[in-house]
Amino acid sequence: MSFALYLTGFVIFIAGVAWGLVTAGVPGLYVAIGSVILLGIGMFTGVSRTRGKDPS
Repeated sequence: MSFALYLTGFVIFIAGVAWGLVTAGVPGLYVAIGSVILLGIGMFTGVSRTRGKDPS
């Protein structure tokens, strides 16, 4: 559940950044590429922060 919450927050963050870039006049292709890269970084970060500890 915490991974979904983390990813939801990151998607909202990406949407805000994309909106700001479009408002600033950055071409849509660059906004899309940046959003996909940020989504990948968010997924890697979310998995590493929310995975369970090894019971050893």
